Amino acid sequence: MKNLRKILYLKIAKFRKNVSNVPVPSIISFGTKIKGNILDGEVIHIDGRLEGNVCCEELVIGTKGQVIGQVRAKNLSLYGILQGTAEADSLFIAGSARLIGDALHNSIAIEPGAYIEGRCIRLQKKTTSVEKIDKEPSVKKTPMVEKAHMPANNPNLFKTASGGNK
Repeated sequence: MKNLRKILYLKIAKFRKNVSNVPVPSIISFGTKIKGNILDGEVIHIDGRLEGNVCCEELVIGTKGQVIGQVRAKNLSLYGILQGTAEADSLFIAGSARLIGDALHNSIAIEPGAYIEGRCIRLQKKTTSVEKIDKEPSVKKTPMVEKAHMPANNPNLFKTASGGNK
């Protein structure tokens, strides 16, 4: 299916080479390893390994693809591995996919056999395009643990096991 999609994109691009608004996918092929962020793009297909954040209109993570980082896309199709947060209007998770992290979505489709370790959270508002999303995905912040309140003038606070103050 992925080869068919690649061929289809390239055929459309050749057929309409005079039309400038036809998206041609950026392909990160199998065996390619990238460390860094991709902050803008129309269609991106990843079959290699990317360690960083991705922000684009449409992202396809192929069966041999692996992304470690945050993903923001209007349409996200996951066939491979994603370790991190996924935020998409339309999210498709194939049976061959592994999602380790949270998925924020407006609509979601999950095939049987997909592995998800995290939460699937429906977004409250609809995002119509990537321009409305910040180009720099924010780092997921963990909530701070509040320290228990201990009164400062408690004389029993520092007693030893023998019962005396030291």
